[in-house]
Amino acid sequence: MIAFVRGRVAEVTLSSAIVEVGGVGLELQCTPQTLSALSSGAEVTLPTSMVVREESLTLFGFADADEKAMFELLQTASGVGPKLAQAMLAVHHPDTLRRAVTSEDVKTLTAVPGIGPKGAQRIILELKDRIGVPGTSVPATAADRAVAAADAWADQVHAGLVGLGWSAKEADRAVRSVEPEAEQQTAQGGRPDVAALLRAALRTLSKA
Repeated sequence: MIAFVRGRVAEVTLSSAIVEVGGVGLELQCTPQTLSALSSGAEVTLPTSMVVREESLTLFGFADADEKAMFELLQTASGVGPKLAQAMLAVHHPDTLRRAVTSEDVKTLTAVPGIGPKGAQRIILELKDRIGVPGTSVPATAADRAVAAADAWADQVHAGLVGLGWSAKEADRAVRSVEPEAEQQTAQGGRPDVAALLRAALRTLSKA
């Protein structure tokens, strides 16, 4: 997984930015707001999320870690893929999405192209208990940050499985199956190895 990209902006297009890293140009799909803050020649550090599919690897770039976390969380809802998650962030700030989901504001969600009333209700139902409240993007204490980092693997593995074409329910089941392995890695004093856990989850699904 590529967690972030640091380098020089080589080009900014209508939908992406090309960042030169070690002589290699990496194309990052970004929202218009993120792109508007970039300029050719500038040195930048952008959090990234990699979506893996059979025929492609796509990097999405974000203005900050909160936007990245929201992008990955949105994809855990049924019917929300990376393009729709990016569209939601292009229309609404992460806190606006938190407010809309927790207050069951269907109108705000349906302002995003591609989301109808039924889709909005599904997103609310599936994310209401997990999306948090506005203003809670940064954990208050060091202990909270440690817990958030330890738990992040599950959302990343889930998003990876959904990106590979598995359903949200199948991804949920696979994530639960590798929880003991993640807990063992944490108990040994390290962070869960997301790539290894993703491979283990894929093996579980292949056997099913």
